[in-house]
Amino acid sequence: MKKCDTGPRADNRGILDPARLRREVRFRRLPPTPALLPYVEHYWLVDWDLDAPFEQRVLPHPAVNLVFRREPAGRVVAESAEVAGVGRDLFRIILAGTGRVSGVQFRPGGFRPFWPRPVAELTGERRPLPAGLVAGRHPCDGTDDERAATLDALLLAWHPRPAALTAEAMALAGEIRADRSVLRVDDLARRHGTTTRRLQRLFLDHVGVGPKWVIRRYRIQEAIEHAAGGGPVDWAAVAADLGYADQAHLIREFATATGLTPAAYARSLNRPAGASLSRPG
Repeated sequence: MKKCDTGPRADNRGILDPARLRREVRFRRLPPTPALLPYVEHYWLVDWDLDAPFEQRVLPHPAVNLVFRREPAGRVVAESAEVAGVGRDLFRIILAGTGRVSGVQFRPGGFRPFWPRPVAELTGERRPLPAGLVAGRHPCDGTDDERAATLDALLLAWHPRPAALTAEAMALAGEIRADRSVLRVDDLARRHGTTTRRLQRLFLDHVGVGPKWVIRRYRIQEAIEHAAGGGPVDWAAVAADLGYADQAHLIREFATATGLTPAAYARSLNRPAGASLSRPG
């Protein structure tokens, strides 16, 4: 399998208003143990102690996540564990009071060795993890290192089964993310001497969504980063660079993905805490 980066990503792709996220909660990423690096992008930890409710929005990567959450519920502490398939839509969550989340973000395709069925079955869904897989472990307990060690033990006990097709799907998804010249599925298929139909089947089985969706999601995440840059943006040039038919096409897809036009999103990054968002650009 292709050698993987050893450190967590440092970018903010997919996180809307990342500066506010870091002001409101403690958010950090940690690497998994080396044996899990081929499959796991990073662990992500969030702790909060809030005076007022806080809403966070995320445009999901084409990746499966495991999410372990702990927070007070009356006189008891509630814990949950779930698998979150690839999310097609904008994810919104409201945090309040105190709590902790420990998460696992897999690489695109990286969950397939842990899951004996097509990953597309999980797309758009959040399912409780079977109690036997958690096996009395508490990924939200302890220090950051202890939480990461608990996640390591949980995943290693799952005994992932690598396969050549999984490695191929992961490599292709990684190429789409890293190579901005990949704008069409048929071009990607020709580059690798295969067919668009085969790539579609491969991605649905191992990633959970088709290759066209992966291309569009990564490119719209790049457009969001442009909007957050703080300066004037030549959207016609950005649209051409990212493979959109024209500026209007990009703006429509941006608004569909985030609920805001690029201009409205840029303005929202400087809004006062608690101010409402509006869609018009």
